[in-house]
Amino acid sequence: MILYLARHAWAGRYGDPAWPDDSKRPLTPHGVKRYRRMLERLIDGGFAPERIATSPYVRCVQSAELIAEATAAPLESIRDLTPGGTAPALLRWSRKSGAERVCLVGHNPDMERVTALLIGDRGASLRFPKAAVAAIRFDAPAPEPGEGTLLWHATAKLLGV
Repeated sequence: MILYLARHAWAGRYGDPAWPDDSKRPLTPHGVKRYRRMLERLIDGGFAPERIATSPYVRCVQSAELIAEATAAPLESIRDLTPGGTAPALLRWSRKSGAERVCLVGHNPDMERVTALLIGDRGASLRFPKAAVAAIRFDAPAPEPGEGTLLWHATAKLLGV
């Protein structure tokens, strides 16, 4: 199984009075445009999720919709991707999905923490700026935390977008 962990794209500013409910804060138009360019680069490099799960927060749903639009993968909103989600819960959903390549769209610091746990290095310092995506391979049919191998970790800056 390949598990892609994606942080949402560029959204409005945290604490903006226009969005008193942070879960409703959307992507910016510039963030959408930039994320589309990033997805083009990722897909050219082999990014190919078969299923997508997303946090129910608007900025994550919008990011996941852009991934689905670019890859034709179906998406589902799951509560385990709201801030504070855990690696075991996310792995359970991934196994149940029946897909070999799954993309999980969520928030920081969760993406950093979950990635470190999945590759077995809780002390890993994996920076997840907005729109970053990591690919982790699991060789076991029922992956567990600590059994993953980090294949790549891409940021907008690295991809030049």
